[in-house]
Order: sequence, then structure tokens, then C-alpha cells
Amino acid sequence: MSTTTEEPRPRIVVALGGNAITRQGEEGTVEQDYANLRQSLDRIVALVGRGYQVVLTHGNGPQIGNQMIRVELARGQAPDLPLDVMVADLQGGMGYMIELVLRNRLLKAGLEVPVCALLTQVEVAADDPAMKVPTKFVGPFFDQKDIERLAVERGWIVREDPGRGWRRVVPSPRPIRILEGRLIKTLIEAGTLVIVAGGGGIPVTRDEEGELRGVEAVIDKDHAAAELALAVDATYLFALTGVASVFLDYGTPRQRAARFLTVDEARRHLAAGQFPAGSMGPKIEAACRFVEAGGNRALITDTYTLLEAIDGSAGTWITA
Repeated sequence: MSTTTEEPRPRIVVALGGNAITRQGEEGTVEQDYANLRQSLDRIVALVGRGYQVVLTHGNGPQIGNQMIRVELARGQAPDLPLDVMVADLQGGMGYMIELVLRNRLLKAGLEVPVCALLTQVEVAADDPAMKVPTKFVGPFFDQKDIERLAVERGWIVREDPGRGWRRVVPSPRPIRILEGRLIKTLIEAGTLVIVAGGGGIPVTRDEEGELRGVEAVIDKDHAAAELALAVDATYLFALTGVASVFLDYGTPRQRAARFLTVDEARRHLAAGQFPAGSMGPKIEAACRFVEAGGNRALITDTYTLLEAIDGSAGTWITA
């Protein structure tokens, strides 16, 4: 008598950029976000149809900015919300929208796959040096004359966002642990498509007694995606952005796509300034972190050429 065993399905963490939900130049209405999601998530449904186990995470840059504007406009009329609670609110709201669209798209494709959006806390170190050197611009713009008042009344640090105006800056510490990692693995192994760690996760630290508390910080979603991929033993990490491939000498006459980079090559280019911290740098760092820690490969491409990148005609693969 012969027996057959089912081949394990490759497990992928897919990190959607916030622009896959709210595009640059859009107002960011719910209707616009749903329309964008229907297009973006068709590729995720195609991955499920190809047999991949998909874990989905997403950015929240445009959305957290809008949320902070709402809080500012409601000041004095409703209680203030700390930044960690705003991130949690958006994880719930955006997770619901993504789940709703995915369920409908999967149904239309004839794929019976359960979908679950899970609030996700991501632990950061209280003594991370980044906690003392805030660099992440968030929220609405202020007049320069308001800087001193905001520092005294709210304890904020406000700096000039070059070429744009004066905004609050908050720390962006490195993620060290996905607190719901074991639960997420259980859901994946039960066949669930999970939506987790939206916006980089809800940032929390531990005090001396080991108790958790939320912190006013923003975790880079690409770094969080790498830790998530390692926590759930993913085969691949897909970081989706606004360009089809990583480019060297971007914006110059020598611009060229880098289709394959080893970790060593990627880190050399990163050190040489090829990948700025505010754009491609975090994706390169996250891809290298994933591969160096035992992941198979990482792919950087855009949402709309994802399938072509997997098939080898676009995108940038980071390998050992």
C-alpha cells in the first residue's frame, strides 16, 4: 500500500504599502479606499489561488495622518487619543475593510478560505536609542509660532519637515517581538488568511515588573513585517511599494533596475547611500534582516506587478 503526503504550501508575508489603500493625491475617502483595495487585493487572491499560505500586513501612513487631524480638530470637544490607541483603532478599521474586500474577492474566485483581522501588539525596547531621538514626522502641520506652546502643553517635539512645514516627530524604535506570534501561527496552520501588524503594529514596552504599556511611537511597517515573517516561519517576505523594482542610481541617467541582489550587495549599496532612509532603505534593511535570520528570499516590487515579479519578469529578489 502506498501513501502520499501533501506538499507543504509556501508561506508568504505580504507587506502592503499604505498607498495600496490611499493613493497619493487622493482625499482618502472610504469609497476611494475600497476602490483601491479591490484592485490591490486581486493579487493577494491570485496568490491564494496559486496555493500560497498568505499572511497580510499593511502600512497606515496616510490613514494615521488623517486620524491625527481628526483628533486635533476635536480637541476640547472629545478626549484626546494617544498615538498607540490611534494605531490600534486603525488596525481595527483598516483590518475590517481589507477583510471585507478579501472575503468578497475570494468568494468570487471560488476559494473557500477563512479570513481574520487580528489586533497585533509589537514589543519594542524601552531603552532603544531611537526612543530618545524622535525622527518620524506624523500628523498635521503647525505654525512655527506654536512650537513652544506644543512643547509645554503636550510635551511634543515639533520640527520642520523640509519643504512642507512644521510637524510633530515621534520615535521609530525597532521591533523585537510580535506578541501574538504564536496565535498567528495557529491561525495560519488552521488555513486562515490573517491580516496582522497593520501600521507596524501597536508599539508596547515592558516595565520592570514585566507589565506592558503602550508608547507614543511609530514602528516601521517593513521592519515589523520582517519580524512577523520570522515569527511565523515564512518562506518568503514580499514588500510591496510604489515601483516595480529596486533601482540603482535612481533619478540619474545611470538609473537601472537591480533584479537580484545578495544580502552583501544590498548592504553595500545601502551603506553607499543608494537607498534613502525615507523611501527604499527600510525595505532593503527588512529584506536583509529576514534573509540573514534564515528566511528563504525576499521580494521588493509594486502591488500591480507582483505576479510578474514572482514569475521572474519584474521585481527585485534579495537572496543569501
